[in-house]
Amino acid sequence: MDADWAMILTIVGSNLALVLMGLGATITLFLWARGEAREDRKNDQERWETHRNEMMTILKAIQDESRDFHGRMCAIEERSRK
Repeated sequence: MDADWAMILTIVGSNLALVLMGLGATITLFLWARGEAREDRKNDQERWETHRNEMMTILKAIQDESRDFHGRMCAIEERSRK
C-alpha cells in the first residue's frame, strides 16, 4: 500500500511540475513578446514622424511652386492684356 501512495504522489508531483513549467514558459514568452511589441511600436512612431515631416516638406514645396506658377500666369495675363 505504501508503494501505491508513492506512485500516486510521484505521478501527481510530476504532472504538477510539468504544468508549472509550462505556465512559467508561457508567462516568460508573453512578457518577452510584450517587450518586443513595445519596441516595435516605438520604432514605428519614430518612422511615422520622419515620414510625416518629409511629406510636410514636399507639400510645402508643392504649395510654393503652385503659388509661383500662379504668379507667373497672372503676370503673363497682365502683359497680354496691355
